[in-house]
Amino acid sequence: MVTRSRVVVGLSGGVDSAVAAYLLKQQGHEVVGIFMKNWEDDDDSEYCASNVDFVDAAAVADVLGIELEHVNFAAEYKDRVFAEFLREYQAGRTPNPDVLCNAEIKFKAFLDHALRLGAEKIATGHYARVRERGEGAERRCELLTGLDPAKDQSYFLHRLTQAQLARTLFPLGELKKTEVRRLATEIGLPNAARKDSTGICFIGERPFREFLQRYLKQEPGPMLDEDGREVGRHIGLSFYTLGQRQGLGIGGVKSGGGEHAPWYVARKEPEHNVLRVVQGHDHPWLLSRELQADDCSWIAGTPPQQARLAARTRYRQASAPCRYEATECGFRLHFDTPQWAVTPGQSAVLYDGECCLGGGVIHAASA
Repeated sequence: MVTRSRVVVGLSGGVDSAVAAYLLKQQGHEVVGIFMKNWEDDDDSEYCASNVDFVDAAAVADVLGIELEHVNFAAEYKDRVFAEFLREYQAGRTPNPDVLCNAEIKFKAFLDHALRLGAEKIATGHYARVRERGEGAERRCELLTGLDPAKDQSYFLHRLTQAQLARTLFPLGELKKTEVRRLATEIGLPNAARKDSTGICFIGERPFREFLQRYLKQEPGPMLDEDGREVGRHIGLSFYTLGQRQGLGIGGVKSGGGEHAPWYVARKEPEHNVLRVVQGHDHPWLLSRELQADDCSWIAGTPPQQARLAARTRYRQASAPCRYEATECGFRLHFDTPQWAVTPGQSAVLYDGECCLGGGVIHAASA
């Protein structure tokens, strides 16, 4: 039986949050929508026009018959998320802004604001589930994967705490994306056919390197292959990520006279400002059996006890079996099979079946 509550929903203008709000209203909850504006730099550009998103969110609220409040968290986003995002890139790592954005904005600044409005719960359009176990002081929340494996977003939510999960609803966790689209069309939502966003959290879809160049200094240097031969020039280590194939500008160069194969970024050597590139998707330099992670966050509040788990080192990846080993600063993972392009700065997220346990930030990887 569903307990009816005052629920504040984050309405982004997209179809997922719109259907989440609809489902909550159908369940009898008192639903209030909040549109979060979290980015103001060049907000009138073609890439990040939050006023367009707000118009879509307002149209959804009108169809559903719910209130919509416009809230500006741009200062919090810049201080808590974007500053860290730039620091990581400057250090040569590849951060995941969606993970930090969820922990610091959507489930902290937004949750605090919703509670001030008298909300008992908040809700978002994420594809994930929350399961409660135990009673009273023993009550615990578990974060579960969404039932649509192609859309599961538990990876991005792994830094949430017990207090945050206890206040959160994920109405889409039991649905597939195709069902969400069908529902949106059936109830006449104006954004039913809107494309999914794939850009940086709250900043939008834009040429990424061009965007970074506005904030980070270019420090050109050589691109060397595995034999130390210079095959091109890079514009600065901050602008590349491990496993990157596009934008290297060396597509016509062959290694050792062999067959032509695409080039990939394999290593960064900041002490010499060198970018190492290799040919072939499955080159040994792109494969790692072990990683070390720190800056950990655990859903239960404590690290896992069991040694055999599964982990993801990037969002669009199936969980891979591994052996978990706690360390003084975090943990080490030993994978049963090599993992591709394990990238410092990204998150290593641990799973026990469908239960997301938490994770940490990848510090280093090795064969």
